[in-house]
Amino acid sequence: MFVFTSFVDAVVYVVRLLLDIYTWIIIARALISWVNPDPYNPIVNFLYRATEPILSKVRRILPHTGGIDLSPLIVLLIIYLLKIFVVRALYMLAYSI
Repeated sequence: MFVFTSFVDAVVYVVRLLLDIYTWIIIARALISWVNPDPYNPIVNFLYRATEPILSKVRRILPHTGGIDLSPLIVLLIIYLLKIFVVRALYMLAYSI
């Protein structure tokens, strides 16, 4: 059982790390949107390609709020809830067995 617990612990660590990295990517995308970035810049291009699929799905669900884009905030809240729910559930699974 030690091996299974260690494996689930490692999976939890990786999932948490990936969610943290994606959180920072979303924050960078939101900050970049405040200025007029060069769309041909590789970093800006990466930020748009990494975040637009999820942000566009959230934008379709949200009502139109004028010029304010609340989709990054909603995605960050979803990531936060995933970190609480999934990470804790996996920890509890690992240590209950």
